Amino acid sequence: MEDRKKDHIELAFSSRTEAILADQRFYYEPLLAAHPSEHSKPFEFLGRMVRVPIWISSMTGGTQLARGINTNLARACHDFGMGMGLGSCRIILRDNQYFDDFNMRPVIGPDLPLWANLGIAQLEQLAAERELHLVSELVKRLEADGIIIHVNPMQEWLQPEGDRLSVPPVETIQRVLDKTNLQIIVKEVGQGMGPESLRQLLHLPLAGIEFGAFGGTNFASLELQRASESARELFSPFALIGHTAADMLSFVNQIVQSDSGVRTKHLIISGGIRNF
Repeated sequence: MEDRKKDHIELAFSSRTEAILADQRFYYEPLLAAHPSEHSKPFEFLGRMVRVPIWISSMTGGTQLARGINTNLARACHDFGMGMGLGSCRIILRDNQYFDDFNMRPVIGPDLPLWANLGIAQLEQLAAERELHLVSELVKRLEADGIIIHVNPMQEWLQPEGDRLSVPPVETIQRVLDKTNLQIIVKEVGQGMGPESLRQLLHLPLAGIEFGAFGGTNFASLELQRASESARELFSPFALIGHTAADMLSFVNQIVQSDSGVRTKHLIISGGIRNF
């Protein structure tokens, strides 16, 4: 105790803070709760029980390094009680050559959330060709809980070998809902979404929405790094278009407060989140 009190005296002046630095995002209420226990209390999310509010989201697959990355991520999810979204499963939609890169249910275990993943361009094509049953079969093979649809028009437009969308993504998502019994999460990949896109999604019976907001990994910027120098010079400003997670959370709150038609209840807040 004597050492602690000595520290308090010596550090009192150097630990002063300026009022202007106070974090205005929170009300600090010191009377209303005890310290949390060392062991997190499980809670339900997307129909499964998890122990921490952290989600491993849609990373990789179909390359030499992917299986090791996914396996390590799935082990972390198993050990800490987190949910996991797989990277794009397009490569195993019709061919099982890389199936083991994505086969993470044996690793993560039977009780935690595990979601497959396909892009909106692939789903548009499958819907047009009346092959949406392949998506249901994919989810079943992976023992996944449902499908994450990544909506990425900016990435596709800037990708040298990118696909072109012929149908507005919201129409494709509605068609997948109509033609399958799958649970669906919709996410962006680094640009986030504006308020009208969020309103449209919140009106649908989705399992959840993942932000994929501006401020984290930006796949539009990533694709420009793969493109020609002239393309980078011309299109770089487009990669800076988007909405942060804070923007999107504000949009969602406004919609929920003013719109009685909201049906989607779960959010995964991602993109530029580096601390609380």
